[in-house]
Amino acid sequence: MTAARLKRAFDVVGACAGLLVFAPLMAVVIPAVLLDDGGPVLFRQPRLGLRRRPFFILKIRTMRGGRVTRVGRILRATGLDEIPQFINILSGEMSAVGPRPLTESDVQRLEWTGAEFDFRWEARPGLTGLAQLVGPDSPQAALDLDRTYTRQWYPWLDCQLIALSFAVNVFGKARVRKLARQVNVRVAR
Repeated sequence: MTAARLKRAFDVVGACAGLLVFAPLMAVVIPAVLLDDGGPVLFRQPRLGLRRRPFFILKIRTMRGGRVTRVGRILRATGLDEIPQFINILSGEMSAVGPRPLTESDVQRLEWTGAEFDFRWEARPGLTGLAQLVGPDSPQAALDLDRTYTRQWYPWLDCQLIALSFAVNVFGKARVRKLARQVNVRVAR
């Protein structure tokens, strides 16, 4: 089995498991979003995927009228607003782990339009990734982490990053970033 097929099989199995594991939580989150401010639970946003192809990322809505809602604050801190992206993974638009999917305006703003940035779009964008978990302090640092991930990918790295992502769901982003930075140090060696 090729590395690409192995990664895709891992993605499909993981996305199915993720939907099952998070289903009871979604049974609480969906009514909470509706009770907090009404309106739609999901929103779609255009992003760039594999080979810069546009797709719509799915998220639980966390804002209303330009402000983060009460429930949205909790969902964002724990990353639970991104659970619908398991559907993006099943459809093949995303991977469990990979570079963050960017909007076209992000790419233009960051000036990541040249061929030297193509490595980012040779991998499916990820629900989670090394750069998302480490929380780099600059776009260049994020790009370097994406480059490190795409050059040094191996299945065990994806397993570590997924475990850290689940830890974010339980402990929050701030607590997990320190641990993610330690994983980054091992990857960079």
